[in-house]
Amino acid sequence: MSKGELSLQKNAMLQALEKSLGVVTTASVKANIDRTTHYRWLRTDKDYADKVEELRNIKLDFLESKLHEQVQNDNVTALIFALKTQGKSRGYIESQDISISQSDKKPTWFDEKE
Repeated sequence: MSKGELSLQKNAMLQALEKSLGVVTTASVKANIDRTTHYRWLRTDKDYADKVEELRNIKLDFLESKLHEQVQNDNVTALIFALKTQGKSRGYIESQDISISQSDKKPTWFDEKE
């Protein structure tokens, strides 16, 4: 396979990843490329890996904008999620208080043979 053909395959995969919002299985089917090939390219081709990372950032920006739209539309679930993930410093966090104590008493199921 020539470098040009390989480059065409990588570009096809990158375009498919963009259209599928980064879902590798969907993109690989669309680009007619095995998923393992994509992961091999990620390990061996820094330029390809950089472009995939750029697509991930674009996807994250898109998802954040959709979350902000939902917050603006007073979607309570979106509001709660946004506060739990971005408002931790102000106390919007779920927490559990777990207390562990040690005791000299043996559990009731403990049978010590003498």
